[in-house]
Amino acid sequence: MPQLNWVGKDKVITHHLDVPYRVLDRQYSYDEHGQHDADNGSQNMIIHGDNLEALKALLPRYEGKVDCIYIDPPYNTGNEGWIYNDAVNDPQIKKWLGEVVGKEGEDLSRHDKWLCMMYPRLRLRLLQRLLAPTGAIFISIDDNEAAHLKAICDEIFGARCFVADISWQRNYSTRNDSKGIPAEVEHLLVFSKQPGWNPNKLERTADMDSIYKNPDNDSGAWTSDNPFAPGAATHQDMVYAIQHPFTGAMIYPGTGNCWRYEQPEMYRIFSGWTAYELKDLDDTAERARVCGVPADEVKPGVLGLVLAKPLEEARADARAVYERGQWPRFYFTKGGEGGVRRKTYLDSVGGLLPTNFWSYEVAGHTDEAKKEIRAIFDGRVAFDTPKPTRLIDRILKIATKPGDVVLDSFAGSGTTGHAVLNVNNSDKGERSFILVELGDYADSVTAERVRRAITGYKGESEESITLYEHKLTLAAMKKADGLLDEANKIYQEAQGKYTKVSRPKIATKVTGKSGSSYLQVVATQSHDHDVSGTGGDFSFYELGAPLLVEGDLNPDVPLERVREYVWFTETGQPFSNPPSAHPYFLGRYEDASLFFVFDPDRVTSLDRDYLASIPPECAARSYVIYADTCLLSEDELRSLNIMFKKIPRDITRL
Repeated sequence: MPQLNWVGKDKVITHHLDVPYRVLDRQYSYDEHGQHDADNGSQNMIIHGDNLEALKALLPRYEGKVDCIYIDPPYNTGNEGWIYNDAVNDPQIKKWLGEVVGKEGEDLSRHDKWLCMMYPRLRLRLLQRLLAPTGAIFISIDDNEAAHLKAICDEIFGARCFVADISWQRNYSTRNDSKGIPAEVEHLLVFSKQPGWNPNKLERTADMDSIYKNPDNDSGAWTSDNPFAPGAATHQDMVYAIQHPFTGAMIYPGTGNCWRYEQPEMYRIFSGWTAYELKDLDDTAERARVCGVPADEVKPGVLGLVLAKPLEEARADARAVYERGQWPRFYFTKGGEGGVRRKTYLDSVGGLLPTNFWSYEVAGHTDEAKKEIRAIFDGRVAFDTPKPTRLIDRILKIATKPGDVVLDSFAGSGTTGHAVLNVNNSDKGERSFILVELGDYADSVTAERVRRAITGYKGESEESITLYEHKLTLAAMKKADGLLDEANKIYQEAQGKYTKVSRPKIATKVTGKSGSSYLQVVATQSHDHDVSGTGGDFSFYELGAPLLVEGDLNPDVPLERVREYVWFTETGQPFSNPPSAHPYFLGRYEDASLFFVFDPDRVTSLDRDYLASIPPECAARSYVIYADTCLLSEDELRSLNIMFKKIPRDITRL
């Protein structure tokens, strides 16, 4: 598979391995009762700090546990100075480029800089490691870096894990003074941890359900569907004639198609019209035509489904069924005299399968996002480039279940946290979020937005009011000038009465599979209203001290965090401190017991006395024991199935 190369890649490809492991220091917790110092046990986290270090700090607890990742990394590389509204031009990033890439980092192109920043943050050992086996990552990106990002993700996740490139219609209108080809959409690249990921289905709309009717008083609403399925050549036992009970004609599937169901089921369904029987029709040539194969390759012995009564009797049976209602699953159009169709019932279709185009009507737009921010922050523009909450809502609905973990490592204004709270509130779910933000506004904007979402805020809504509407039929078009005069008069009279009034325009309304055009004047009225709080909670964290300083354990790091780290590096599992009388026992993993024999005030030794102190409940077939020194010989260690690891030398560096 081709790989993307750029200046500085060799310096950053393994950079994540050199990033120090830091513990997370909780600063405060927040819930519906307000902010307080005590830990409320919240599973929701907001972390202030470089996301590279934050992601590494999350590994012991969350490796393979994050179900959905959404990130909106900086990508506005059209600016010469690589200046981003979301603070990725922060001095910390500049310093990082200088230290990691070196002096050449000062002269990198905009794309080289972006790739140097992004690669370690998407690297196998970080986001990909955190992602659950059934999880997926969604990445917002524009045209400037979409191709580069796709190449990086193909390299990291694997090309077989590419799910979709979703086009999100971010603008609802184009400026008249736009130059060139204006960008109406933004990309959402979707990759999964493993091939074969499938999204959840979305809720159906009233317009979608409107095509389902019940003209025959059946048990539920249905719509007309194709009675045939592709695959005639490979399903030849499903290619045969069925005799029409009204006309007597022999009905074959269309060329290349077969009947939708196996013959016993088709026999049962059509017997709901009248009596049928199986008969050899000597129709090899016709079946060969449908299957698209030579006659000598047609499966022999496939019988046709024909009327068991004379046509007039069968016709009378079928007419009685038609007039009674509740027609069989396969029915006949034009009062029984037309072709055969299949019923598809509304209660069997399930939800809506998401496509790779998301209009602003269903996923929001950038102007909507800015209005959300202004409403939440009392009219103040607290963040310049937010995403609409509806966009993230839609991602969560197709990619998560009620108990899933959601991560956003470029959290910005906190839209992802807000969306998680919204979706939990709507479906009573218990999704948790992890937000990481480098900017110094992590508390004042990111966390503050989540605080206000929890408790509620004063919002603004828009009501659309149709002031004038006339269907554009052929008769109406003959008096088009008069209709336009009417519409313009209403437009003029409405000025100043509403927040906004549109000029007369032609709009199309779609019902079912057809649409009609209307001349409309539409007004928009803004209303202030109270937005109810979602409830919920979170804890705010800063990146704390590094675990190791110049190769030694940092005394500022709590021992429990060290034990948690050691356990994770040995097992790959989150740490759960076991109840035990033995102070250094970490737990049992598979066939081994793990011990971390460490005391900051003295030198610890692995010797016979220590082994004698291990209680029976901590015994195992083998042992991994960390200590400062070991007084046992290599032969003794082997005979006792002990792997000794010296503190701090043998502590694994993530």
